Amino acid sequence: MIGVVSTFLDIRRAAGHIGAEIKGIDLSRSLDPSAVQEIRRALLAHKVVFFRGQTLDHAAQIAFARQFGELTHAHPHEDAPPDEFPQILTIDPRRYEERYGEGYRELYRKRQYSYYSGWHTDVTAAVNPPAASILRAETVPEFGGDTQWTNLVAAYEGLSGPLRDFVDRLRAEHRFLAGHQTTGQDGKLVKRVNDNLLVSVHPVVRVHPETGERALFVNPGFTDRIVGVSALESRRILELLYEQITRPEYTVRFRWQPGSVAFWDNRATAHLAPTDLDHLDVQRTLHRVTLIGDRPVGPDGFVSEIVAGREFTAESLVVA
Repeated sequence: MIGVVSTFLDIRRAAGHIGAEIKGIDLSRSLDPSAVQEIRRALLAHKVVFFRGQTLDHAAQIAFARQFGELTHAHPHEDAPPDEFPQILTIDPRRYEERYGEGYRELYRKRQYSYYSGWHTDVTAAVNPPAASILRAETVPEFGGDTQWTNLVAAYEGLSGPLRDFVDRLRAEHRFLAGHQTTGQDGKLVKRVNDNLLVSVHPVVRVHPETGERALFVNPGFTDRIVGVSALESRRILELLYEQITRPEYTVRFRWQPGSVAFWDNRATAHLAPTDLDHLDVQRTLHRVTLIGDRPVGPDGFVSEIVAGREFTAESLVVA
Protein backbone atom coordinates (compact mmCIF):
# COMPACT_ATOMS: atom_id res chain seq x y z
CA MET A 1 0.00 0.00 0.00
CA ILE A 2 1.63 3.24 -1.14
CA GLY A 3 -0.54 5.75 0.71
CA VAL A 4 -4.00 6.88 1.66
CA VAL A 5 -6.24 9.73 0.59
CA SER A 6 -7.82 11.61 3.48
CA THR A 7 -11.05 13.55 3.28
CA PHE A 8 -10.18 15.92 6.11
CA LEU A 9 -7.02 14.86 7.95
CA ASP A 10 -3.65 16.28 6.96
CA ILE A 11 -1.50 13.16 6.45
CA ARG A 12 2.11 13.74 5.40
CA ARG A 13 4.57 10.95 4.72
CA ALA A 14 7.71 10.98 6.86
CA ALA A 15 10.03 8.63 4.94
CA GLY A 16 10.15 6.57 1.76
CA HIS A 17 9.00 3.24 3.17
CA ILE A 18 7.42 4.00 6.54
CA GLY A 19 5.84 6.68 8.68
CA ALA A 20 3.41 9.58 8.37
CA GLU A 21 2.52 12.58 10.50
CA ILE A 22 -1.18 13.31 10.99
CA LYS A 23 -2.22 16.90 11.68
CA GLY A 24 -5.53 18.60 12.28
CA ILE A 25 -6.94 16.33 15.00
CA ASP A 26 -7.30 16.48 18.79
CA LEU A 27 -6.82 13.01 20.24
CA SER A 28 -8.21 14.02 23.63
CA ARG A 29 -11.72 14.21 22.14
CA SER A 30 -13.96 11.32 21.17
CA LEU A 31 -13.34 10.85 17.46
CA ASP A 32 -15.91 10.64 14.71
CA PRO A 33 -16.07 7.08 13.29
CA SER A 34 -14.82 8.40 9.95
CA ALA A 35 -11.73 9.85 11.67
CA VAL A 36 -11.07 6.54 13.40
CA GLN A 37 -11.35 4.80 10.04
CA GLU A 38 -8.95 7.24 8.38
CA ILE A 39 -6.35 6.88 11.14
CA ARG A 40 -6.63 3.09 10.88
CA ARG A 41 -6.17 3.26 7.10
CA ALA A 42 -3.15 5.50 7.52
CA LEU A 43 -1.70 3.13 10.11
CA LEU A 44 -2.07 0.12 7.82
CA ALA A 45 -0.53 2.01 4.92
CA HIS A 46 2.36 3.72 6.71
CA LYS A 47 2.92 1.26 9.63
CA VAL A 48 3.54 4.07 12.15
CA VAL A 49 1.77 7.43 12.44
CA PHE A 50 2.78 10.44 14.52
CA PHE A 51 0.80 13.21 16.19
CA ARG A 52 2.20 16.35 17.80
CA GLY A 53 0.94 18.89 20.30
CA GLN A 54 -1.52 16.55 21.99
CA THR A 55 -2.78 17.07 25.54
CA LEU A 56 -3.39 13.63 26.98
CA ASP A 57 -3.34 12.14 30.45
CA HIS A 58 -3.59 8.43 31.26
CA ALA A 59 -7.38 8.38 30.97
CA ALA A 60 -7.42 10.24 27.66
CA GLN A 61 -4.71 8.02 26.18
CA ILE A 62 -6.66 4.91 27.14
CA ALA A 63 -9.89 6.37 25.74
CA PHE A 64 -8.19 7.17 22.44
CA ALA A 65 -6.69 3.69 22.17
CA ARG A 66 -9.99 1.93 22.94
CA GLN A 67 -11.45 3.36 19.75
CA PHE A 68 -9.13 0.95 17.90
CA GLY A 69 -9.45 -2.19 20.00
CA GLU A 70 -9.30 -3.81 23.43
CA LEU A 71 -6.27 -3.02 25.56
CA THR A 72 -3.77 -5.37 27.17
CA HIS A 73 -2.46 -5.11 30.69
CA ALA A 74 0.52 -2.76 30.88
CA HIS A 75 3.13 -5.49 30.35
CA PRO A 76 3.51 -9.21 31.13
CA HIS A 77 6.10 -8.40 33.84
CA GLU A 78 4.50 -5.21 35.16
CA ASP A 79 3.00 -5.55 38.65
CA ALA A 80 2.80 -1.87 39.59
CA PRO A 81 1.11 0.18 36.84
CA PRO A 82 -0.29 3.60 37.79
CA ASP A 83 -3.21 3.47 40.24
CA GLU A 84 -6.53 2.97 38.42
CA PHE A 85 -4.76 2.61 35.05
CA PRO A 86 -3.57 -1.01 34.71
CA GLN A 87 -3.18 -0.54 30.94
CA ILE A 88 -0.38 2.04 31.26
CA LEU A 89 3.31 1.11 31.04
CA THR A 90 5.50 4.02 32.11
CA ILE A 91 8.86 4.07 30.34
CA ASP A 92 11.43 5.88 32.48
CA PRO A 93 14.98 4.59 33.18
CA ARG A 94 14.84 5.93 36.73
CA ARG A 95 11.83 3.75 37.45
CA TYR A 96 13.59 0.63 36.15
CA GLU A 97 16.63 1.35 38.29
CA GLU A 98 14.42 1.62 41.37
CA ARG A 99 12.78 -1.74 40.55
CA TYR A 100 15.72 -3.80 39.29
CA GLY A 101 18.85 -2.04 40.52
CA GLU A 102 21.46 0.04 38.76
CA GLY A 103 22.83 -2.99 36.90
CA TYR A 104 19.76 -3.45 34.69
CA ARG A 105 21.29 -1.34 31.88
CA GLU A 106 24.37 -3.54 31.77
CA LEU A 107 22.19 -6.63 31.48
CA TYR A 108 20.56 -5.30 28.35
CA ARG A 109 23.97 -4.65 26.81
CA LYS A 110 24.94 -8.33 27.10
CA ARG A 111 23.19 -9.46 23.94
CA GLN A 112 24.40 -12.14 21.59
CA TYR A 113 23.53 -9.85 18.66
CA SER A 114 25.02 -6.71 20.14
CA TYR A 115 25.16 -4.78 16.87
CA TYR A 116 21.35 -4.87 16.67
CA SER A 117 20.71 -4.45 20.39
CA GLY A 118 17.54 -2.57 21.10
CA TRP A 119 15.54 -3.38 17.97
CA HIS A 120 12.35 -5.21 18.89
CA THR A 121 8.69 -5.79 18.17
CA ASP A 122 6.66 -5.45 21.36
CA VAL A 123 6.15 -8.60 23.47
CA THR A 124 6.68 -11.24 20.79
CA ALA A 125 7.45 -13.68 23.60
CA ALA A 126 3.65 -13.88 23.88
CA VAL A 127 1.77 -16.18 21.53
CA ASN A 128 -0.47 -13.22 20.62
CA PRO A 129 1.79 -10.15 20.56
CA PRO A 130 0.04 -6.77 20.71
CA ALA A 131 -1.61 -5.70 17.48
CA ALA A 132 -0.50 -2.11 17.96
CA SER A 133 1.18 0.19 20.46
CA ILE A 134 0.51 3.83 21.33
CA LEU A 135 3.25 5.82 23.05
CA ARG A 136 2.96 9.40 24.30
CA ALA A 137 5.70 11.68 25.54
CA GLU A 138 5.29 13.43 28.88
CA THR A 139 8.82 14.66 29.56
CA VAL A 140 11.67 14.49 27.04
CA PRO A 141 15.13 16.07 26.89
CA GLU A 142 15.92 18.98 24.59
CA PHE A 143 18.12 16.70 22.48
CA GLY A 144 18.54 12.98 21.91
CA GLY A 145 16.21 10.13 22.82
CA ASP A 146 14.80 9.65 19.31
CA THR A 147 12.99 6.41 18.42
CA GLN A 148 13.29 4.62 15.08
CA TRP A 149 10.87 2.22 13.38
CA THR A 150 11.40 -0.18 10.50
CA ASN A 151 8.90 -1.56 7.98
CA LEU A 152 9.00 -5.37 8.20
CA VAL A 153 6.82 -5.72 5.09
CA ALA A 154 9.28 -3.72 2.99
CA ALA A 155 12.15 -5.70 4.50
CA TYR A 156 10.51 -8.98 3.46
CA GLU A 157 9.74 -7.69 -0.02
CA GLY A 158 13.36 -6.56 -0.36
CA LEU A 159 14.62 -10.15 -0.12
CA SER A 160 15.27 -12.15 -3.29
CA GLY A 161 12.58 -14.58 -4.41
CA PRO A 162 14.45 -17.75 -3.42
CA LEU A 163 15.19 -16.33 0.04
CA ARG A 164 11.54 -15.32 0.53
CA ASP A 165 10.52 -18.88 -0.38
CA PHE A 166 13.01 -20.23 2.16
CA VAL A 167 11.99 -18.05 5.12
CA ASP A 168 8.27 -18.54 4.37
CA ARG A 169 8.59 -22.05 5.82
CA LEU A 170 10.64 -21.26 8.94
CA ARG A 171 9.56 -20.93 12.55
CA ALA A 172 11.34 -19.22 15.43
CA GLU A 173 11.21 -19.36 19.20
CA HIS A 174 10.71 -16.04 21.01
CA ARG A 175 11.35 -15.29 24.68
CA PHE A 176 12.32 -12.42 26.98
CA LEU A 177 16.05 -11.70 27.23
CA ALA A 178 16.76 -13.59 24.01
CA GLY A 179 20.45 -13.69 23.25
CA HIS A 180 21.50 -12.88 26.82
CA GLN A 181 24.04 -15.01 28.61
CA THR A 182 22.40 -14.66 32.01
CA THR A 183 23.98 -15.63 35.32
CA GLY A 184 22.90 -15.77 38.93
CA GLN A 185 24.42 -12.32 39.37
CA ASP A 186 21.96 -10.62 37.00
CA GLY A 187 19.51 -9.80 39.74
CA LYS A 188 15.84 -8.99 40.05
CA LEU A 189 14.99 -8.58 36.37
CA VAL A 190 16.21 -12.04 35.40
CA LYS A 191 14.41 -13.55 38.39
CA ARG A 192 11.18 -11.83 37.33
CA VAL A 193 11.53 -13.19 33.78
CA ASN A 194 12.34 -16.73 34.95
CA ASP A 195 9.50 -16.75 37.46
CA ASN A 196 7.05 -15.66 34.74
CA LEU A 197 8.23 -17.52 31.65
CA LEU A 198 6.65 -16.47 28.40
CA VAL A 199 7.91 -18.41 25.37
CA SER A 200 6.25 -18.87 21.97
CA VAL A 201 7.00 -20.25 18.52
CA HIS A 202 6.05 -17.92 15.66
CA PRO A 203 6.34 -18.12 11.88
CA VAL A 204 9.41 -16.24 10.66
CA VAL A 205 7.12 -14.62 8.08
CA ARG A 206 3.75 -13.35 9.26
CA VAL A 207 0.73 -12.76 7.02
CA HIS A 208 -0.91 -9.52 8.14
CA PRO A 209 -4.50 -10.29 9.20
CA GLU A 210 -5.91 -7.06 7.69
CA THR A 211 -3.80 -6.30 4.64
CA GLY A 212 -2.63 -9.78 3.64
CA GLU A 213 0.93 -8.45 3.34
CA ARG A 214 3.82 -10.67 4.36
CA ALA A 215 6.26 -9.33 6.95
CA LEU A 216 9.44 -10.66 8.50
CA PHE A 217 8.51 -11.49 12.07
CA VAL A 218 11.85 -11.80 13.85
CA ASN A 219 13.57 -9.25 16.05
CA PRO A 220 16.78 -9.18 18.13
CA GLY A 221 14.92 -8.27 21.32
CA PHE A 222 12.88 -11.47 21.56
CA THR A 223 13.80 -14.01 18.85
CA ASP A 224 15.96 -16.69 20.45
CA ARG A 225 16.49 -19.25 17.69
CA ILE A 226 15.24 -20.70 14.44
CA VAL A 227 13.48 -23.98 15.13
CA GLY A 228 14.68 -27.17 13.45
CA VAL A 229 18.19 -26.08 12.43
CA SER A 230 21.58 -26.15 14.14
CA ALA A 231 22.69 -23.39 16.48
CA LEU A 232 25.21 -22.15 13.91
CA GLU A 233 22.61 -22.15 11.11
CA SER A 234 20.14 -20.37 13.36
CA ARG A 235 22.64 -17.66 14.22
CA ARG A 236 23.61 -17.08 10.59
CA ILE A 237 19.98 -16.97 9.40
CA LEU A 238 19.01 -14.53 12.12
CA GLU A 239 22.02 -12.30 11.49
CA LEU A 240 21.05 -12.09 7.82
CA LEU A 241 17.43 -11.24 8.68
CA TYR A 242 18.40 -8.73 11.37
CA GLU A 243 20.66 -6.97 8.91
CA GLN A 244 17.76 -6.86 6.45
CA ILE A 245 15.14 -5.45 8.84
CA THR A 246 17.50 -2.73 10.12
CA ARG A 247 18.63 -1.43 6.72
CA PRO A 248 18.31 2.38 6.89
CA GLU A 249 16.08 2.64 3.81
CA TYR A 250 13.26 0.78 5.60
CA THR A 251 13.34 3.04 8.67
CA VAL A 252 12.03 6.34 9.98
CA ARG A 253 13.34 8.37 12.94
CA PHE A 254 11.08 10.39 15.23
CA ARG A 255 12.14 13.35 17.35
CA TRP A 256 10.05 13.44 20.51
CA GLN A 257 8.52 16.60 21.96
CA PRO A 258 6.20 16.93 24.97
CA GLY A 259 2.73 15.98 23.73
CA SER A 260 4.01 13.81 20.86
CA VAL A 261 2.22 10.52 20.21
CA ALA A 262 3.38 7.56 18.10
CA PHE A 263 0.92 4.85 17.04
CA TRP A 264 2.47 1.81 15.33
CA ASP A 265 1.29 -1.45 13.82
CA ASN A 266 3.16 -4.00 15.92
CA ARG A 267 2.38 -6.73 13.36
CA ALA A 268 4.45 -5.03 10.66
CA THR A 269 7.17 -3.05 12.44
CA ALA A 270 10.10 -3.25 14.81
CA HIS A 271 11.49 -0.25 16.65
CA LEU A 272 14.71 0.87 18.27
CA ALA A 273 14.73 2.34 21.75
CA PRO A 274 17.29 5.14 22.19
CA THR A 275 20.65 4.47 23.82
CA ASP A 276 22.25 7.89 23.46
CA LEU A 277 21.24 9.28 26.86
CA ASP A 278 22.56 6.72 29.34
CA HIS A 279 25.59 8.86 30.19
CA LEU A 280 23.55 12.04 30.75
CA ASP A 281 21.48 13.21 33.71
CA VAL A 282 18.29 13.93 31.79
CA GLN A 283 14.67 12.93 32.30
CA ARG A 284 12.71 11.01 29.67
CA THR A 285 9.24 9.78 30.63
CA LEU A 286 6.77 8.26 28.18
CA HIS A 287 3.63 6.16 28.61
CA ARG A 288 2.55 3.22 26.44
CA VAL A 289 -0.62 1.23 25.92
CA THR A 290 -0.99 -1.79 23.64
CA LEU A 291 -3.93 -3.35 21.79
CA ILE A 292 -4.64 -7.06 22.23
CA GLY A 293 -3.43 -9.02 19.21
CA ASP A 294 -4.14 -12.38 17.63
CA ARG A 295 -1.85 -15.33 17.01
CA PRO A 296 0.40 -14.80 13.96
CA VAL A 297 -0.20 -17.02 10.95
CA GLY A 298 2.50 -17.94 8.44
CA PRO A 299 2.24 -18.28 4.64
CA ASP A 300 1.97 -22.05 5.06
CA GLY A 301 -0.90 -21.76 7.55
CA PHE A 302 1.19 -22.38 10.67
CA VAL A 303 -0.37 -20.65 13.69
CA SER A 304 1.85 -19.52 16.58
CA GLU A 305 2.09 -21.92 19.51
CA ILE A 306 2.68 -21.49 23.25
CA VAL A 307 5.79 -23.06 24.76
CA ALA A 308 5.39 -21.45 28.18
CA GLY A 309 2.92 -18.99 29.69
CA ARG A 310 -0.44 -17.89 28.34
CA GLU A 311 -2.01 -15.35 26.03
CA PHE A 312 -1.38 -11.64 26.67
CA THR A 313 -4.73 -10.00 27.43
CA ALA A 314 -6.18 -7.39 29.79
CA GLU A 315 -5.40 -9.63 32.77
CA SER A 316 -2.06 -9.30 34.54
CA LEU A 317 0.28 -12.23 33.82
CA VAL A 318 2.53 -11.71 36.84
CA VAL A 319 2.36 -14.72 39.16
CA ALA A 320 5.53 -14.25 41.23
